[in-house]
Amino acid sequence: MRFITRWFTRGTEFIAAALLAAMFITFLLQIFSRYVLVQPFGWTLELCLILWVWIVFFGNAFLVRERDQVTFDILYLAAPRRIRRVLALIAAGSIVAGLVWSAYPTWDYVDWMKIRKTTTVRNPFTGDKIPMRTIFSIYIVFMAAVGLRYAWRFVDVWRNGPPDADHELPGHEHGPPAIRQGDEAV
Repeated sequence: MRFITRWFTRGTEFIAAALLAAMFITFLLQIFSRYVLVQPFGWTLELCLILWVWIVFFGNAFLVRERDQVTFDILYLAAPRRIRRVLALIAAGSIVAGLVWSAYPTWDYVDWMKIRKTTTVRNPFTGDKIPMRTIFSIYIVFMAAVGLRYAWRFVDVWRNGPPDADHELPGHEHGPPAIRQGDEAV
């Protein structure tokens, strides 16, 4: 199982890095065409925007861990363990419920976007403009991945209690602060 997880993680990191590299190369090409050729390519700006959308949603779906998210957890951490368990279950359940509730309307809108096409970016194989449905389909992948992640989190919290490791700060000790006098702690 660890092999599959490691392989999946490396694969998603590679895809995100490739998207970022493509965006960077497109950006450099945009600068070159504008300032060296003095004939800007119109498609570079649109492609950078498309790649940015994909980087954000793909990265958040597969690479960003729970402990990497910004959280307002002062009250959560101050609560007893049983309350934290209830709060974690409510949070995970609410996210899953919200994503499930919005799945059909979101899919309906993304599917409707097939009638709209990109302005300047074309499919390199067919030469056709790319349907906006293809571009925004990454949001459906994002919703599915996050929904599954939080459904699993709900089950994990139900079985094992609240995940305290997600709220630890690196290098932060949980004991009371030491009172220092001079060079030695009291």
